[in-house]
Amino acid sequence: MIRNKLFTTLLTGLLILLASSTQAQTPTQWFNDKDLTLTGAYYYPEHWDESQWERDFKKMHELGFEFTHFAEFAWAQLEPEEGRYDFAWLDQAITLAAKYDLKVVMCTSTATPPVWLSRKYPEILVKAEDGTVLDHGARQHASFTSSLYRELSYKMIEKLAQHYGNDPRIIGWQLDNEPAVQFDYNLEAELAFRNFLRKKYNDNIKSLNNAWGTAFWSEVYSDFDEITLPKHAQMFMNHHQILDYRRFAASQTNDFLNKQCLLIKKYAKNQWVTTNYIPNYDEGHIGGSLALDFQCYTRYMVYGDNEGIGRRGYRVGNPLRIAWANDFFRPIQGTYGVMELQPGQVNWGGINPQPLPGAVRLWLWSVFAGGSDFTCTYRYRQPLYGTEQYHYGIVGTDGVTVTPGGHEFATFISEIKELRKHYAPRDTKPADFQARRTAILFNHENSWSIERQKQNRTWDTFAHIEKYYRTLKSFGAPVDFISEAKDMNNYPVVIAPAYQLADKELVDRWTAYVKNGGNLVLTCRTAQKDRYGRLPEAPFGSLITPLTENKLDFYDLLLPEDPGTIVMDGKKYAWNTWGEVLIPAADAQVWTTYTNEFYEGKPAVTFRKLGKGTITYVGVDSRDGTFEKDLLKKLYAQLNIPVMDLPYGVTLEYRNGMGIVLNYGDKPYTFNLPKGSKVLIGNNEIPTAGVLIFSL
Repeated sequence: MIRNKLFTTLLTGLLILLASSTQAQTPTQWFNDKDLTLTGAYYYPEHWDESQWERDFKKMHELGFEFTHFAEFAWAQLEPEEGRYDFAWLDQAITLAAKYDLKVVMCTSTATPPVWLSRKYPEILVKAEDGTVLDHGARQHASFTSSLYRELSYKMIEKLAQHYGNDPRIIGWQLDNEPAVQFDYNLEAELAFRNFLRKKYNDNIKSLNNAWGTAFWSEVYSDFDEITLPKHAQMFMNHHQILDYRRFAASQTNDFLNKQCLLIKKYAKNQWVTTNYIPNYDEGHIGGSLALDFQCYTRYMVYGDNEGIGRRGYRVGNPLRIAWANDFFRPIQGTYGVMELQPGQVNWGGINPQPLPGAVRLWLWSVFAGGSDFTCTYRYRQPLYGTEQYHYGIVGTDGVTVTPGGHEFATFISEIKELRKHYAPRDTKPADFQARRTAILFNHENSWSIERQKQNRTWDTFAHIEKYYRTLKSFGAPVDFISEAKDMNNYPVVIAPAYQLADKELVDRWTAYVKNGGNLVLTCRTAQKDRYGRLPEAPFGSLITPLTENKLDFYDLLLPEDPGTIVMDGKKYAWNTWGEVLIPAADAQVWTTYTNEFYEGKPAVTFRKLGKGTITYVGVDSRDGTFEKDLLKKLYAQLNIPVMDLPYGVTLEYRNGMGIVLNYGDKPYTFNLPKGSKVLIGNNEIPTAGVLIFSL
């Protein structure tokens, strides 16, 4: 049997040693900035008769694609039976791709274990909370927590890495596919959770009881072996336990990816390693696999939900959907790629419409605008069978007819090749643009904590964050979503929205940032709990009192059908989700007050100077974001930071000495070109789904 624990122990030790001895390469070593960006397409040789492969690669090359992507779901073809490997077909596909100047991204196939594995070792299958065991016939049905599944995966991956790690035709590796955080209820997962807790609490059950507040409702544990996986379906389950469980679940995904990465790096020569995440920012695993060279994401824009602007907005998509992903992924390691970008209709949405003509090209330019090094599309050929039959490709079901989205990819590629003649270093950006640089401090654990105890059914943590983010994009501001590990001093302004879980160390860092000249914005629900999700034995919200000099009198929550109002500079705004009544310091400026309820006239927002910087505390969440926009306008004017006033749907970014203006709106937008600039693509009258590129 393969359950040899010695194998696991030796492999883990080897990977840790390798991690400590491998010199990390910086992203600039992987990509040539003069290329601006590269464009690729997924291809599945195993789906097509091999007599068609050369025709397909030739056409892919003629359309301008520079790389392709193999073996993502091909474990059954790579290892048709346990211990027997077949790479001959993949060798042939790589040779043909190289004939047409197509580099290859290799994948590890762990999202789709072969049927022999699922049948021989059914214990590797994920078990849902209700007892349902996932089965073969889909994907992501194997548990990342299963030591047996990991051993089988690592054996296959090592064979693959030995075979292709020194192949110059392979530029990089994608691990798994859209790896998510799993909630597996198998016994092995439960035992792993207990071990996670033993390590976290130093094998001291009293420390765990204190952290989880188990004195409440007679939940006290006397031994770690008494702890089971929390049942999300059970109302009022201990939310401190769920907080730790979500940390554990995210760590399993991160560890599985890390070990894959380090195993490949034993053999890989000048090949990068990444994975492609769905941008579910609150899952907690994105950026947590530290061995990866950089991060990638998947983005689909049109799938039936009308998140766009106007009657046909569902054909263009949410104007911030790609921008937010860019601004979230780029700061993690300084570069990013997009591994899957929709080429046309998809098959899995509630409604699957045709994108508006020009929308696919718009999305490509949106990815580029944020600073990506490559964009890849899923997929080159529309599948003839399987779950995704109606999913468009670059070519249609006959394998040769280029789809509308395929033509838009080809247009984008030709435009990029033309722009390479106008290359400037990536950080060539205007001074006023750089002056607006703003960070949003983000920790997924705040969302975990708040969403378990929303206190108001209309509260939405990400909608709260978006009110600030949307405003910043209308300012034409470069935005980074950053973690606490990043240096805040690189940003003139830092916003920490609804940052509920905090400690004295973080508050001290905030205070030092402000005193040294930074401008910090904190919003309601910030620093109310410690890292375990407990309320401190102190006046409510007092952890940040030394910083804001506010005292929190109380907070209120209103019915959505009967909202309250606040006033700032004579203008009124509606609110209902959360409102804190503040008692400010004598030296604070009160910027906003409540206009009704029994606390009419009481402060909701304060601003004060501290050292060389400023601290703004926003104790209220508005209904539609208009208040947050006006508030930030007031703040940036106070700080003498120049801002733009772009309408929602229009965004501006700079890179490589070029400005990129994107129009997701439902009407044309006229952009006033900066003095001395030159139009390279488009014109200053930008239609819906249009793009303007200009040089500085």
